[in-house]
Amino acid sequence: MSEPKVRIRNLYKIFGPKDKAMVKHVEDGMGKPELLEKYGHVLGLNNINLDIPKREVQVIMGLSGSGKSTLIRHINRLIEPTSGEMIVDGEDVLEMSEDTLRQFRRKKASMVFQKFALLPHRTVADNVAYGLAVQDVADTEARERSQKWIDRVGLTGFENHYPAQLSGGMQQRVGLARALATDAEILLMDEAFSALDPLIRTDMQNVLLDLQEELHKTIIFITHDLDEALRIGDNIAILRDGMMVQQGSPQKIVMNPADDYVTDFIKDINRGRVLEVGSVMHKKPPARGPKIDSKVAIEDAMQTLLAAKAKEAIVMRDGKPAGGLSMEDMVGAIARGKGAATDSGAYT
Repeated sequence: MSEPKVRIRNLYKIFGPKDKAMVKHVEDGMGKPELLEKYGHVLGLNNINLDIPKREVQVIMGLSGSGKSTLIRHINRLIEPTSGEMIVDGEDVLEMSEDTLRQFRRKKASMVFQKFALLPHRTVADNVAYGLAVQDVADTEARERSQKWIDRVGLTGFENHYPAQLSGGMQQRVGLARALATDAEILLMDEAFSALDPLIRTDMQNVLLDLQEELHKTIIFITHDLDEALRIGDNIAILRDGMMVQQGSPQKIVMNPADDYVTDFIKDINRGRVLEVGSVMHKKPPARGPKIDSKVAIEDAMQTLLAAKAKEAIVMRDGKPAGGLSMEDMVGAIARGKGAATDSGAYT
């Protein structure tokens, strides 16, 4: 297994004039409400430890006030920590000199903001090229590179428009193109789609997933929306009151929520659309039956099994039989709120 792109270790953030002195109280078990009441300090992050794999989408989610936006702003040091480490490619961002940090922000980590953060007096082309100008890229090359990403996000023909002339979805496409144009290895996306209408939001999710299939960036995506997290995330970390309450693949979180807080998060999802057959199969493949890939959603697998009029399906992984799947397995997984068919060993 390769080294994580980003490794977060023992990260604390406490807001207030005596933040470092407050760490001991938090380490001794004092929570967010008590710290505020007794000492007038706000607990932002509480001992966060997280490894973020290269070239995958890491979603960090939670309700308002959970610390998710605070966390992402530590990665490029827009917020200074109270204590801890933020390691990117083996180098601690929190130890970087001012010049090294500036280069890190210019070339390694690009950010896409919730409120678009476009320059209103600049055209689409100028906004997309802005990061390249900061990198001192020659004007001709900057125009060529920015045009490439304008085309890729579907804004061809709008190069000379200003942000006020664009819809919200189009403005966010400009923000995404601007981040991609710098060719940064890491994309930091802070609730990038939450200000958009539902249909436009889904469209932007599709754009991001299509681009990621080709580019394989390390994307750290903040959201409060579980459906969005399950749709785009390779891995999900859930925060509550500054603490990490669970992390893992979407399948693990849906199948085995860590506590009542996570259970409440997932209770209203359509399990048939979210759960994959690989998470509910049993180990022994049947001798015969239709073949279904392990990544197929249960709802689609049900249709396949019904159409074949078979009792069981053969679940395939990497072109080889990996297990068996019956209608009972699938119905049980949808009906139960926790851990169906945990003998599969696939996601438990």
